[in-house]
Amino acid sequence: MFYGNLVRLREYHKDDLSIAWQYVNDWEIKKYLAPDIPLPWKFEEEEKWYEELSSKNAEHYSFAIERISDGQYIGGCGINALDWKNSVATVGIFLGRSFLSQGYGTDAMKVLVNFIFSEMNIHKVILHVFAFNVRAIKSYEKAGFKIEGTLRSQIFRDGKYHDEIIMGILKEEWRMNS
Repeated sequence: MFYGNLVRLREYHKDDLSIAWQYVNDWEIKKYLAPDIPLPWKFEEEEKWYEELSSKNAEHYSFAIERISDGQYIGGCGINALDWKNSVATVGIFLGRSFLSQGYGTDAMKVLVNFIFSEMNIHKVILHVFAFNVRAIKSYEKAGFKIEGTLRSQIFRDGKYHDEIIMGILKEEWRMNS
């Protein structure tokens, strides 16, 4: 387990699946997660995802986010893609709706970035965020990320086009702020 001030990152447990499935099917969470059509996931899809998790996968790592105060599972984060040649990791995160705007996401992202830089020796961490997800952008900035670029009108959501923002943090920047 990897600890922050508010959360710890740990392996997923089978007991987390029903809660994770509820979180990712909540429209207020789902609309921020992926650019594809936000169709509901079947529980069997969540089970299949869980069964395919492996610490031996060299490109994807998933962590459950657990609140330190009571051990409650509150969301997930991880590495969605690894470019070993160029030393770049692409990350993502989600929390259940009732855990937003309380510092858990920022803390989890800091723990994840620390793990990537200190244990994996990666040079840069990037993420993609939709421009309408202002709360997440502020959280990522608190974790040390900087806006690197904008993909204009990249996502169609709620009847209109929105920009997608690419944010990143370099290992040297993280060292200076940690």
